[in-house]
Amino acid sequence: MGDFLYSSAEIRAIETAHAKKNPKQSLMLAAGTAVAAFACTIIKKKRGANILVMAGPGNNGGDAWVAATALNKAGQRVTLLEPREQKNADPVAKTACITYRKAKGAVVKKFPNDGEYDLIIDGLFGIGLQRPPEGIFADAITNANSHADLYHVPILAIDVPSGLSADTGIAHGVTIQADFTLTFLGAKSGLYTGDGVDCAGKICVDSLGLATVTSPGKLLTRACAAPLIPKRRKNSHKGSFGNVGIVGGAAGMIGAAVLAARAALHMGPGKVFLGVVAKDAPGFDTLHPEIMVRTAEELVTDEAMTSLAIGMGLGTDKTAPRLLTTALAQPMPMVIDADALTMIAANPSIHASLQAKMAGTPHQSTSLIFTPHPGEAARLLGLTPDEVRADRIAAARNIAKKFSAVTVLKGAGTVIAMPDGRYWINTSGNPGMASGGMGDALSGMIAAFLAQGLNALDAAKLGVYLHGAAADECLAHGMAPHGLTASEVIFEARTLLNAGLASHDHDHNQFANNR
Repeated sequence: MGDFLYSSAEIRAIETAHAKKNPKQSLMLAAGTAVAAFACTIIKKKRGANILVMAGPGNNGGDAWVAATALNKAGQRVTLLEPREQKNADPVAKTACITYRKAKGAVVKKFPNDGEYDLIIDGLFGIGLQRPPEGIFADAITNANSHADLYHVPILAIDVPSGLSADTGIAHGVTIQADFTLTFLGAKSGLYTGDGVDCAGKICVDSLGLATVTSPGKLLTRACAAPLIPKRRKNSHKGSFGNVGIVGGAAGMIGAAVLAARAALHMGPGKVFLGVVAKDAPGFDTLHPEIMVRTAEELVTDEAMTSLAIGMGLGTDKTAPRLLTTALAQPMPMVIDADALTMIAANPSIHASLQAKMAGTPHQSTSLIFTPHPGEAARLLGLTPDEVRADRIAAARNIAKKFSAVTVLKGAGTVIAMPDGRYWINTSGNPGMASGGMGDALSGMIAAFLAQGLNALDAAKLGVYLHGAAADECLAHGMAPHGLTASEVIFEARTLLNAGLASHDHDHNQFANNR
């Protein structure tokens, strides 16, 4: 169903609508048959492969029974693990159980550790699971993961890995570590963010022949980002591409603002200005003297700026609130990051200044971008970081609505949210990005795209995807996941930008971790 993302409730609504319109067409039969076909593409054996199918008590288990029956009929050696007797009321599931048993298909109640398998299929729990698996089901998941690790056996999850929340991406206790997830009707949000990026493996979506249904959520992919790259006319000059202002860099944190300025410089604006808070800061960037250094006080009142990013290493001492309040009074589009977010959360007067800036701004045309990590998001919402991580999508959407700002909630599967409830989950990036300075670079990149005329949403989308894709290129070159630096990502991002984001397709298999 295209690149739309769906919640469990939205998937159930699709199922209900289909059942009313096509009462004789079984989605369970279609799903189970699809699982069997997909399994055969993994094992690459026409007959005789040893396959363990784990079937739970609900609809996911029904899919597993249908798949086991089809694989058994195709000549594969199937063992079906049924920790608890199948009580699914679906007639297709019942028929599959009867057919499989009549064909003398093997059924066991406990994980058969004495077997060697070519594939394990996880059909224990689907989108309905809301709590940690317990007892015999938890044992089955633990044994499956251990067996897969020990014998290098791939695991195929049906719809979602058992134990994973399809909505939030939170792993409820012990969770299947799948190599492949075949998900049905549409992509589930939880597969692409939080723990989902570690548990789902390669994600394949099968619509089962149903037409696309729209939803507020979408995946952010290369195909989404590439058309956003600013075009450059041959008859251009530096004034054509805007002036970026970067404000931050208090004593001991100058590097954060410098990284943001360097990242902005490499994304193509006409000029980059760095407003440094520290009194003993160097007068210019020795590596990139093209960056023009000013005091922070000068820059926050400079009306020549086309866009502004503030907060990177800004600090929170007595001068910082004044600088932020002054900046918020300026008319240009703005990226708010790091210490600036902390002050907005803690200082009612700054929050009031922000509200004044955004007063009357339609949700679809906001010029403000927040780029929090989970800790900053928690402060903005009055929650704990763990509460933010428990539902990253909801947190991003709530911040966007509360502050009328495009919100970029950084982390594994970065979430971009709009005040009107729309959201995107990024598909680029890798764990090498979990290092200092990455978020500073991202803020500078986004500010550069704002200066070149992109609206706030498009600047955020292009910046986030490009940031992660550049890290993926670094990974391909052996520079990650260990020891990757923000500076290396900046240079790779420029190359990708000029190559139209290049031809490497990391979508759906790599995930952003924009810290």
